[in-house]
Amino acid sequence: MDNYQASLDPLFHALADVTRRAVVQRLTQGEASVGQLAEPFDMALPSFMKHISVLERAGLLTTHKQGRVRYCRLEVERLEAAEAWFSKQRLAWRSRYDQLDSLLTELQTGKGHDQK
Repeated sequence: MDNYQASLDPLFHALADVTRRAVVQRLTQGEASVGQLAEPFDMALPSFMKHISVLERAGLLTTHKQGRVRYCRLEVERLEAAEAWFSKQRLAWRSRYDQLDSLLTELQTGKGHDQK
């Protein structure tokens, strides 16, 4: 596995959890405090902070402290890395399906076979 593929592992791990996906989705609207992000979830703040840490390690968000409040900001470039990976996969599979369609068409019309 190359470094590019390995760098996606923490990203996909972070996005595998529904709470973390909800945080990412909320951050698409703009920067928010940890308290604002934690509000919709029924969990203790230390537990929620573990989710923030996973997202931060994956590069999906950055945090900064302003006074006593910690704010989170989405790092869109990391989402773009996942999108690029999905695009490559989509192209590869589209090509495979096109080749399969061509083969099936040939088989149905009798082309590509020795007629006896």
